[in-house]
Amino acid sequence: MRFRPCIDLHDGRVKQIVGSTLADDQALLRTNFSSELPPSHYAALYRRDNLCGGHIIMLGGGNEAAATDALRAWPGGMQIGGGITGDNAALWLDHGASHVIVTSHVFHDGLLDIERLGRLQRLVGKKRLVLDLSCRWRDNGYYVVTDRWQKFTELRVSPETLERLAAFCDEFLVHAVDVEGKCMGIDVRLLELLAASVPVPTTYAGGVSSLADLERIRISGQGRIDVTVGSALDIFGGSGLRYQDVATLA
Repeated sequence: MRFRPCIDLHDGRVKQIVGSTLADDQALLRTNFSSELPPSHYAALYRRDNLCGGHIIMLGGGNEAAATDALRAWPGGMQIGGGITGDNAALWLDHGASHVIVTSHVFHDGLLDIERLGRLQRLVGKKRLVLDLSCRWRDNGYYVVTDRWQKFTELRVSPETLERLAAFCDEFLVHAVDVEGKCMGIDVRLLELLAASVPVPTTYAGGVSSLADLERIRISGQGRIDVTVGSALDIFGGSGLRYQDVATLA
């Protein structure tokens, strides 16, 4: 298990947001933390500590300059996601991203568009593509959600789905959206599903609030699942975890 650091961007600033509150109506948005420091500060910190494989997520528009600032601080050191399409994926790789992370672009009307996913894979290469399978529980399972995690798709996260999609990408990134940003503990059920099924490197995010949660991820994830931590970290205004303690997981 490795610690994969993150930089979440909203309106051009580094923020920590309760994921389920991302919506067009700004009155619904719940923000745990908003930094006065530029994104490059965090990227430089991760570079100093050699924390490879973290991700920058652009939560909505207006984050392109901030994302570029972070990538310039550590060329080749971080992945980027949020609004990635076949039209701009190569540009972000040119800007210094190690991988592009995609979700919404490969769905239409709630259905996975395999042709579009295949085109994107051919464009950037399997080794530079990460699929974001962030999901929420509905009825009988976990289903991928798109468009700022507000829209359910028909794609259920299952062993068969994970095996099929692994042929297209280098890694999976999975946010447990129902607990994302809430520091309320991890989604063990989702974690165990991933640990038993994923055929490629996978990073779990959501609900981590303590060292005990990290230990549960290590155990439930069978050492196979990497982790990212946001709102609980002291560098993002949290009180549950010290960045320096978590950085030693790398």
